[in-house]
Amino acid sequence: MWSNKRPETPQAAEPEPRKFNFNEPPKPATAAWEGTTNMATGTDAIRPLGNTGDRTGTGARLGSSLHVKGEISGNEDLLIDGTVEGLITLDERKLTVGASAKVTADIIAREVVVYGTVKGNLRAKDRIEIKKDGSVNGDLTTARIMIEDGAYFKGSVEIDRTSDKESSGANAFARTPATAKTI
Repeated sequence: MWSNKRPETPQAAEPEPRKFNFNEPPKPATAAWEGTTNMATGTDAIRPLGNTGDRTGTGARLGSSLHVKGEISGNEDLLIDGTVEGLITLDERKLTVGASAKVTADIIAREVVVYGTVKGNLRAKDRIEIKKDGSVNGDLTTARIMIEDGAYFKGSVEIDRTSDKESSGANAFARTPATAKTI
């Protein structure tokens, strides 16, 4: 009954305690999935923010519960899903106004894509896109513009050709002043 014999079934060994090194930075989580196009509906699945697809991982995001009043400036791409009032300056970067965003601000960026609502003037060095559910109330200044069917836009558009002049040199159709000959 109380013998020193060991049972014939093997017992599970006690797990070794884990050793944590608190001086190392945490390793970034890898994305478990990437977006795919649903052939039945033709829509894209949501992609996680991270190093997937064409994202470089240098973007920032203002979530839908955030309300910002003041000036936003930076040197990285920005996705806004919340509410912003003031001035947004991202000179050489892309600003995306998400579908749930409400922005009351003047915007200066390289590229602006609007899915939500913007009240204010937009200036983009490269292009401005207003998607089908997007709404813009203000003046646009850009080199290229795209407004999808169903989008709302009220304001004026100025096509800025300064980047074209810099890259192409002199305009081939520009008039040159005639030189007068004296006899």
